[in-house]
This record gives sequence, C-alpha cells and structure tokens, in this order.
Amino acid sequence: MSDVTIPTPLTELVGVRHPLVQTGMGWVAGPRLVSATAAAGALGILASATMTVEQLRSAVREVKSRTDAPFGVNLRADAGDAAERVKIVIDEGVRVASFALAPSRELIARLKDAGVVVIPSIGARRHAEKVAAWGADAVLVQGGEGGGHTGSVATTVLLPQIVDAVDIPVVAAGGFRDGRGLVAALAQGAAGVAMGTRFLLTSDSTVPDAVKARYLAATVQDVTVTTAVDGLPHRMLRTELVDALERSGRAASLLRAVRHAAAFRRETDMSWARMVRDGLAMKHGKDMTWSQILLAANTPMLLKASMVEGRTDLGVMASGQVAGLIDDLPSCAELVDRVMAEARATLRSLPRVD
Repeated sequence: MSDVTIPTPLTELVGVRHPLVQTGMGWVAGPRLVSATAAAGALGILASATMTVEQLRSAVREVKSRTDAPFGVNLRADAGDAAERVKIVIDEGVRVASFALAPSRELIARLKDAGVVVIPSIGARRHAEKVAAWGADAVLVQGGEGGGHTGSVATTVLLPQIVDAVDIPVVAAGGFRDGRGLVAALAQGAAGVAMGTRFLLTSDSTVPDAVKARYLAATVQDVTVTTAVDGLPHRMLRTELVDALERSGRAASLLRAVRHAAAFRRETDMSWARMVRDGLAMKHGKDMTWSQILLAANTPMLLKASMVEGRTDLGVMASGQVAGLIDDLPSCAELVDRVMAEARATLRSLPRVD
C-alpha cells in the first residue's frame, strides 16, 4: 500500500487514506471490486440499483468481511424500496451513502442522524446548491466526459462553478485516470476525484475479459454519446446494439424494448406497472417515446448483457472518454499506488513561486 498520502477534506470526512473514489457502477461495483478499492485506501462504492434488497444486505456484509476500511453504497432516492435500502445502510454501519439523483431533505437528515456521510451526485450548480442547503456532506460532480448518463458541460468548466457555489467538499468525476488528473482537480478546488472506467479496467473488476478487451481496444473516438438507448444522453462505447438502435424505426425499437423489458421482469420479479413507473421517473422532463420509457426502466439488463454475460454485441458498455487512454489492467492496489505516486511527482515538478 502506498505511503504517499495527500490529506483533503474528503479523506477527513470519510476516513480513507487517499482522495480517490471508485464509483457505483451497476453490475460492476460489487463486493470484490469495492473491498479491493477500500483495502487500497480509496473509497469504494457498492452499486445497489442492480441488486435486490437481500442481495444488497449480503453484499454489504461481504465487503465488511473482506476489509475494515470505510466504503459506501450508491442508492436510488426514487426507488420504491429506498427506505428498506437506507435501513440496511444504517443498520450495517456503512460509512457513506451516495445518490445518483438528489435525495430529499428528510432522507439526508435520517442518514446524517445515523452517522452516515451523504454524498449526492450532481450535474449542475443549482443542484449542488440545493443539496448543500439540505445538509449534504459533500457532492460528486460529473462533467460530460464521464460514462453513463451525462451532461454536456466539461468537467473543467463545471467543477470550478460548483467549488465556488458550495462550502462542502466537492469530488470531481469525468475524465480522470491518473495522478496528473488528481492534481489538476485539486488545483481547481476539488477535494478528490472519482473514477469509474479506470476502476472497471482493473484485475479486481469482475467484468468479463472479452468486455475488458473491447474497452482496452477503444480509442477516444470509439466513445460516443447517444439518446437512442433510453432517451437521455448516455456515454458509452459504440457497439452493434448502439448502431442498431440508432438505425431502428419506432416499431422496431418498441419491439426490442418490450423484449428486453420482459427479460428484466423475469430477472427481478418487477411488475410491468412498476417498470413503467421507474421508466417515467427517469424522464427528467424529457419527451420520450414508449420504447425509450421501457428501455429506461430496463437499461440495467442491457448493462448486464455486457458487464456480466460478456455479450459485447448485445450489451451496453457505459464508458467515460478516458477509456481511449487506458491500456492496462492493474489491481486496485497497484492503481491507487500509481495514481498517488504520480500525483506526488507532479506536485514536485511544478515551478515554485516565491
């Protein structure tokens, strides 16, 4: 484990050694990756949206059995069983609760009263200001370079806006992979960086080898943003599925969406009504077709096809642009050590100003 440390408000807040966060990627951020990240001194985040309530409880306990280091759980504030999941986080003594969508003031208060650190993910200044006023302990801000659902504003433009707007620690995400990026984020006022694609491409990640190979072969130009999957801007590797969705007419898209939705129902025992409600909840005021609403509800199945089953032809592979710069599969410990050593070397190489 690296002896190089850079204390920041983030490390002090959550009790980790290094200002690095492994994001809660569905089907990717399971107990093995999270525990390896935590043991390396960074903050690992379990992805709970693709788990049942009991699977989440089991995953939390597995991480705790592997390491005593702090870790977190990513939650959907709008999920029908959010209260049950929050109870698990509290009962099991999880250190951090992160959210893809802003949690309510009441939910933040409940978690904080139990000693849980609350870190919502946000994509705009007004969202950061809102959750900070509600009592969030920190925010994670993702710029347009990040994988998955993303915005159009680059991290280098978005980050300083958020740092200037709130007086809580800000974690930068979108476009980070090494120590130079960490130093750049710290220079702009961030308290740390979060990385998804970089942790996905480690030897501790359970993503199938064929999928990892597809990521490693990708260039920056092979990472695209499309609304064809679920109606919202979604950054991912360009695959056969993405090409097919972008070429398909409305009827073909609806048929494909229904087929995927049926598979998702079998996987989760979710009712059609619940699936549509979840899809509608993801609209965010957007004009979406019924096929996109269904796809929004069962996008996890499209991710599972690649991240679990290894189907690079049929699955969605969420990816940050930084995938085009990654060419190896270190362990989490090796990655964290490397990033921190690079950060220290970068700081030492900077010109001194009298």
